Amino acid sequence: MIGIIGRKKGMGSVYDDKGKRIAVTVIEAGPCAVTQVKTTETDGYNALQLGFGDIRTKLVTKPLQGHFNKSGKNPYRHLHEFRNFSEDHSAGDILTVEMFNAGDKVNLSGKSKGRGFAGVIKRHGFHMPPATHGTHEKFRGGGSIGAASYPAKVWRGHKMPGHMGNQMVTVKNLKVVSVDVENSLIVIKGAVPGMNGSCLFIRRD
Repeated sequence: MIGIIGRKKGMGSVYDDKGKRIAVTVIEAGPCAVTQVKTTETDGYNALQLGFGDIRTKLVTKPLQGHFNKSGKNPYRHLHEFRNFSEDHSAGDILTVEMFNAGDKVNLSGKSKGRGFAGVIKRHGFHMPPATHGTHEKFRGGGSIGAASYPAKVWRGHKMPGHMGNQMVTVKNLKVVSVDVENSLIVIKGAVPGMNGSCLFIRRD
């Protein structure tokens, strides 16, 4: 599996050969430096650790600074591992969007937008009860949670109000519309998780 780290720039639209308008997301992907190569002998699994995004040195801890010095690179804001890389790389190598081509299918992971504390109607798509015929004070409530003398508890995983969003989401089989190697940009068809400026992980099988 091959991958790269990127940053969401925003959404726009392009036109295909038939004149059809397509909604796309523009992502600044790389360049990413290989900060560590993990092998089965030393770490128990094969993976490449990539770094992306500049950060001031004074904001990096001493142990992490020593980690970056081993690869001979400056500190990076984001670190992420890609397991079972199909190519041979060593610490210090630079990966760019050249690994992707128009028409490729990619899997993209990112943290979704946080929606704060939400009720069951917004969070889980519950329906409201009738607004008449004696209903009062429970228009947006979740209703009974099902506990009685048996089982005398609430089952784990019950859909209830709580924190909505702000979690890792993976969208699969997104099509690469175009790649701009000079500006390190990759254009993906459709929407991707996260707000503008958020970190994204792009993988290709």
